[in-house]
Amino acid sequence: MKYKVVVDDNFHYMDESERYTHGEFESSDIALSAAKALVDADLRSLYRSGMTADELYSHYTSFGNDPYIISEDESCHFSAWNYAKERCQEICKRAVQSDGDT
Repeated sequence: MKYKVVVDDNFHYMDESERYTHGEFESSDIALSAAKALVDADLRSLYRSGMTADELYSHYTSFGNDPYIISEDESCHFSAWNYAKERCQEICKRAVQSDGDT
């Protein structure tokens, strides 16, 4: 069974001409890792010192990539927005803790 990671562009919401296939993978674990890596890369590039998690999430949902997985495997689920929301909390919490260590 193949797992295809397809990417929409949040900045061009509903514009299918901006959609692209990131790749096809042999397992759901690899496809999930690929999709998460795309979101993580966007969050790293969008984050600015002092941003709150809500601000980072807002930037992501406006300007980031929105990967999803197409597969016949009904147990393979991934929501880029849900994942990004969790990661924004982690990234911003870690940044605050780092600032407190100096």
